Amino acid sequence: MNGHDAGEELLRILDELSTLIASARSMPMSASVIVNREDALDLIDRARSAVPSAVHQAEEIVAQATAVQDRGRQESERIVMRAQEEAERLVAGETVVRLANDRADAIIASAEERASSLRHGADDYSDRSLAALEIELGKVLDQVRTGREVLAARLAHADPSQRWAQPSETRPEGGGRRRAGWSVDPSAAASQH
Repeated sequence: MNGHDAGEELLRILDELSTLIASARSMPMSASVIVNREDALDLIDRARSAVPSAVHQAEEIVAQATAVQDRGRQESERIVMRAQEEAERLVAGETVVRLANDRADAIIASAEERASSLRHGADDYSDRSLAALEIELGKVLDQVRTGREVLAARLAHADPSQRWAQPSETRPEGGGRRRAGWSVDPSAAASQH
C-alpha cells in the first residue's frame, strides 16, 4: 500500500469510527453512548496498521524532498563555483592584457628615450665635428690669405721685365733651371714678414 492509499484508508477508518459513534445508542440522561467494543477495536487496529504505512510514505516524501533540496543546493553551488572560476579567468585575462599593455608602453618609452639619446648623441657628435672642421677651414683660409698677401707684395716689388724670365748668364752651369729664391709655403712666407 503506497502512502496515498494508506492516507485514504486512514481517512475511511476515521469516517467509519465517526459513523459508529454517531449511530450508537445513547445512554439515558447522559451524553455517553453504547458502542460495540469489537467494531471499535477493529477500526482502531485497522487505523494502527494504516498509520505506519502513511508515516513511512511521508518519510519517503520528506527524504525525496530533502534529496531534491540537496541536489538543488549542489547544483547552485556548482553554478556559483563555475561563475567564480569564469570571473577569475576573466580577471586574470584582463590582468594579462593590462600587464602586456604596461610592458609594451614601457618598451615603447624606453625605445623612444634611447632613440632620443642616440639622436642627441649624433647631433652632438656632428656639431663637434663641424666645429673642428670650421676651425681647420679657418686656419686654411688664414694660410691662403697670408700666402696671397706675400705673393702680392713680391709681385708689387719685382721688376716687371724680370718677373717671368731670367738672363742666360744667371743660369747655373749645365743649363739647368735655377730655383727661385722664395718659397710658396705660406707658413714660411709668414715667418719672413
